[in-house]
Amino acid sequence: MIYWNMWTRILFALWFFLPAGLSNTTPVFAAKMPFLKKFSYPADFYKKLNGKRILGDHKTIRGFIVGILTAIMITALEKQIYLNSEWVRGIVPLNYGSFDVLLFGFLSGAGALLGDSVKSFFKRQLEIKPGKAWIPFDQIDYIIGGILFTLLYVRLDAIEYLLIFIIWAILHPLSTITGYLLKLKSEPI
Repeated sequence: MIYWNMWTRILFALWFFLPAGLSNTTPVFAAKMPFLKKFSYPADFYKKLNGKRILGDHKTIRGFIVGILTAIMITALEKQIYLNSEWVRGIVPLNYGSFDVLLFGFLSGAGALLGDSVKSFFKRQLEIKPGKAWIPFDQIDYIIGGILFTLLYVRLDAIEYLLIFIIWAILHPLSTITGYLLKLKSEPI
């Protein structure tokens, strides 16, 4: 029973954080879509602090919009799956039927993207070049942001947060390598 309980917790950690996790990756794909180019304006509006850009060119209005919309759509999809699958209801300890899709999706996406932006701010201030690896911060920034923002809506237990942190910290470099292999990123990590 403990074995199954751990697997259900792992599945739930994947499920719960999926809107934030995908929100963090979609700006890379959105940057490659020609019809979204006009929304490629930097989120820091070219402002500087200490003579350095606040966020840099890689954090765009387009990325925030697409990322947050992705999180909302994934949350809506999860809610529908939850309502229509007894198996999913058996592994998800929260009542997704009562979830406010817009609010939870927004908090998930905005948290992940703002967590990533805070890290970018520090990278710019430390003069770390855009796209250069900054381990472990590149792997955990969006997780911390996503967790902090979703705490405003729902609280999980410590084990679930620990699993979210570990699983998504492992998934991040795997997705980055995949993006590199698909020629969506210039660096593998």
